[in-house]
Amino acid sequence: TRSGAEQLGISERFLLLLISAVQCINVLDFMIVMPLGPDFARDLGIPISRLGIIGGSYTASAAIAGALGSRYLDRFDRRKALAVSLFGLVIATSLAGFAYNLWTLIAARLLAGVFGGPASSVALAVIADVVPSRRRGRALGMVMSGFAVASVFGVPLSLELARHFGWRAPFFAVAGLGLSISVGAILLLPPIRIHMSAPGQRSRIFDFLRDPNVLFTLAGTFTVMVSSFCIVPNLSAYLQHNRSYPREQLSALYLAGGSISFVVTRI
Repeated sequence: TRSGAEQLGISERFLLLLISAVQCINVLDFMIVMPLGPDFARDLGIPISRLGIIGGSYTASAAIAGALGSRYLDRFDRRKALAVSLFGLVIATSLAGFAYNLWTLIAARLLAGVFGGPASSVALAVIADVVPSRRRGRALGMVMSGFAVASVFGVPLSLELARHFGWRAPFFAVAGLGLSISVGAILLLPPIRIHMSAPGQRSRIFDFLRDPNVLFTLAGTFTVMVSSFCIVPNLSAYLQHNRSYPREQLSALYLAGGSISFVVTRI
């Protein structure tokens, strides 16, 4: 039996690289907000204590949009669903660069989450559709390494952009990069309708959640994320305001942390 990539007439390796780029942009869009917190808080007059709300607004809307999207995303060609999600994410990220107070920034981040959640879901669904099960674990590991790549390169570069050109520059840079990858995904990906060939086999979210293994996995993921993000949103502000860490050296600190994350994640 031919793999999904062969049926679509596309190289599996190339497909993985493209989906990894999509995931990297999605993760970077989420990650740059928290280190930049003290920069835009100072410029927009936002209390430092509100930075966690700005970071959490994206993840809250992404979670809700992803859950709701699970009921509908299988009805569409994966390429079209990915294109709509990415273009929406690009627009929302650009709007964050035009924010002028706390509430406009929160609104932009909520909108980004509405598109970012489904974008991540569709990207992983493409892997599940196209890559045979015997290679799927490695494929998913490669795609999820986008988190580490964004940590190593994206966050330090964003901090340097903000230091030299202002906190709005990283949002516009990520939006521009996301637009390039979105166009590439539309032009280079073939229509992906493998999941639509057997509609009776479509998974349903409540059936999925009845599986004890799924619940255990979700609980484990939830625990890891909660423990991490009790700290991460306030890390930059704590270092600069409580420990007097110099802002001009912040990118080096995130580069070191991201590099360690990259190595450990792959292991």
